[in-house]
Amino acid sequence: MISDRFYKRLLLMVLMILLAGCVTTQDRLLDMDTSQVQLRSIQSRVFDTADKEKTMRAIIATLQDLGFMLDRVDYTLGVVTASKARSDVLYAVGSLRMTVTVRQRGEKQLLVRANIEYQLNPVTVPKPYQNFFNSLEKAMFLEAHQVD
Repeated sequence: MISDRFYKRLLLMVLMILLAGCVTTQDRLLDMDTSQVQLRSIQSRVFDTADKEKTMRAIIATLQDLGFMLDRVDYTLGVVTASKARSDVLYAVGSLRMTVTVRQRGEKQLLVRANIEYQLNPVTVPKPYQNFFNSLEKAMFLEAHQVD
């Protein structure tokens, strides 16, 4: 027959396991916050312009120049979503999806943030974001100087 002492020990062990799991989960959540801040800095750029419409047009042109097809454009919300099918060297086909948001930052600046997903997984390496923002900066320069 099982004694009350056994049940108390079992309950104590279960509580200890649950508490240890909570500490581990909390540590992971804090790690994610740090990596999310780093990722956000890779995904975001501030531009010295208050013209949201011109910035949106430059984003659209940049995405099209990079081979994306527009899925959704909302000037009011400042959101552009585009995608393209990608074929890798090993003939692995996957979908690339990019969402770019534009929002006011102060009176004279706009914050542009890009999110890239490859096969529904977030892209966390800096190179694709750098390529996009380099192309966007060139498009905005050309737009500002009315060069076609």
